[in-house]
Amino acid sequence: MKLSIVLAVFLSGSSLLAAKRPLTDTDLYSFQWVATPQISPDGTAVAYTHVRVNAKKDGYETSLWVVPFGGGTPRQLTAGPRDSGLQWSPGGRTLAFIRAGEKDGKPQPGQIFLLPMDGGEAQQLTDLPKGAAAITWSPDGRRIAFTSTTTAKDLETKNPKEAEKSDVRVIVRAAYRDNGTGYAEPGRVTHIWTVDVPANPTSIPKAKQITTGSFAESEPVWSKDGTTIHYSSNRELEPYYKPQDADLYAVPSTGGTGKKIASVEGAIRGLSLSPDGKQMAFVAALNGNPIRSYSQADLWVVGLDGASTPRMLTDGFDYDIGGQVGGDQHAPRGAAPSRAFWAGDGTAITVVTSEEGRTNLRRFDAVSGKMTPVTNANQDVEAYSATPDGAKVALVVSSPTNIGDVYAFDGTLRRLTNVNEKLFAAIQLSEPEMIWYKSFDGKKIQAWVQRPPNFDPNKKYPLILNIHGGPHAAYGYTFDHEFQWMAAQGYVVLYPNPRGSTSYGQDFGNIIQYNYPGDDYKDLMAGVDEVIRLGWVDPAKMGVTGGSGGGVLTNWVIGHTDRFAAAVSQRSIADWRDFWYTADFTLFQATWFRGAPWEHEADFKARSPITFIDKIKTPLMLIEGDADLRTPPAAGGEQMFRALKYKKIPTAMIQFPGESHELSRSGNPAHRVERLRHIVAWFDKYVMGMPIKTYDVQ
Repeated sequence: MKLSIVLAVFLSGSSLLAAKRPLTDTDLYSFQWVATPQISPDGTAVAYTHVRVNAKKDGYETSLWVVPFGGGTPRQLTAGPRDSGLQWSPGGRTLAFIRAGEKDGKPQPGQIFLLPMDGGEAQQLTDLPKGAAAITWSPDGRRIAFTSTTTAKDLETKNPKEAEKSDVRVIVRAAYRDNGTGYAEPGRVTHIWTVDVPANPTSIPKAKQITTGSFAESEPVWSKDGTTIHYSSNRELEPYYKPQDADLYAVPSTGGTGKKIASVEGAIRGLSLSPDGKQMAFVAALNGNPIRSYSQADLWVVGLDGASTPRMLTDGFDYDIGGQVGGDQHAPRGAAPSRAFWAGDGTAITVVTSEEGRTNLRRFDAVSGKMTPVTNANQDVEAYSATPDGAKVALVVSSPTNIGDVYAFDGTLRRLTNVNEKLFAAIQLSEPEMIWYKSFDGKKIQAWVQRPPNFDPNKKYPLILNIHGGPHAAYGYTFDHEFQWMAAQGYVVLYPNPRGSTSYGQDFGNIIQYNYPGDDYKDLMAGVDEVIRLGWVDPAKMGVTGGSGGGVLTNWVIGHTDRFAAAVSQRSIADWRDFWYTADFTLFQATWFRGAPWEHEADFKARSPITFIDKIKTPLMLIEGDADLRTPPAAGGEQMFRALKYKKIPTAMIQFPGESHELSRSGNPAHRVERLRHIVAWFDKYVMGMPIKTYDVQ
């Protein structure tokens, strides 16, 4: 055989072996996630939460892993299946974490466990009826502070008849239920507890409740000498009558009455103690006067002497402190918020910021507020932690082609894990194209275009306009299964950040106040015009979809234009009046509307998509979770469905049992996959003209 023929056969075989397949909807079952990276005090190791799908149980499992900071093979520490919330002891010899069990097939509240890093089994440290959360070690490592909703009555021994409670609810607060957690229980609030850490645990020690009363506390932080615990709290019985607020308090670590340390005209969160123990850094967004729809968060510092005035360090920095970009592949379980960290000498504070669809770490001088970039890439820093001197950082970083992995930073960014390496090695993924375009009034709008694999610039493709919720949120440089999969099905996916989005400054975010939906719709249409101008899209084959606030805009879009051949509205709002009365949170403040529906009836009507129902001709699918308390279906999809059925417009409502507003991000895996299938099937039917019978009346 000639050498040329042998070479041709060899190269042909190699290309076949190297060929990658398109992403599928069911790849979700094989996805793995990492969350809550915690670097050891000496900077030699990073512990983290590993999340994966249990397809058999249609759920998620979490376990704890560790990887050397300098690089190496990750090692599994616990088997799970529900371990999370890990924290290193000050000496680095023990990991504390939360383990949730199961009894009679029902999940039980998570308890604190201790895992010795030199070997041995995890030992249980708490056994409270309502479990434990938000664990933090005392500086000497002898105690752990945590939060719990356990009450004194829970701890009382009762016979079964005395323990029986009525199932009738007596509701006296305007906010009485919450999406994902259900109905609030009167008298049950989150308080701070402590528990001793025995040198050689042989039994479960008794935990002690440190704070009491009618108000919840969060984010416990020990003082440097261990005598005090700082925390954040809102001391209003009915906080919805006032703008958002939470103040900084301190309580003796042995228990007692809390003392207010600092306050701003906004909610204090993200507490971080300075190395000398004399100052506290925190994140807070000023409410504004008059009140705003969107208030950009800033970084603050305050002395802990009780007489100091908080100082804003980022007044001249017009981006979001502690912000995020949205996607459907942040860890669906096991994640926890990250806090700013100080340099070892107390001269600077590092925190994540969101800027034009990317999130990175930024260092701010603790006196002047001068900003210095730490990481600077088209990426999404989802979580992070640092050594006590701030010199080494562990991060979880995502990008449009990587779900997220643990990284190390000590001047350079290095990847430590690659949890989806085997799966992604076989999948053809592509980077989205980032574009800027001008809207109707000259305002610049940023967007991303996810094009199909093997995109041909000489071909025109069908389009899906995908609108984010919030509305004060943002798309950006993070992995999104939905966009990649839609592109793999042959669609160009446009996902813009119209006015009202975060990561573009205070004015850009707040400009839609009292005008939502409104000019943001024009921004979206300008984006559609731009991709048509670029020659990538067939204007006769376009669909539109979005969830939550994006569902509102989807309903609005088809009431104002016939340009789209089909629409899918997810977890939406149709009538703002009904939403005002039924959502799990209140709109008592003049943020989105200037008052109640009966006080501003014309405004509520003018901005409700249902008002324009007579103009809709577009086939519409509605995606609803029947346990969604954020956008109750009766105020959204169910109204649109019934009205369009009356008009004999093609419509279908897809209801997902037991799913909350988080369906697309952390719902049951099977439901997440089926949701994607229904969305694209609707577009295949009405945009592409495929003979799909599923949604025909039979």
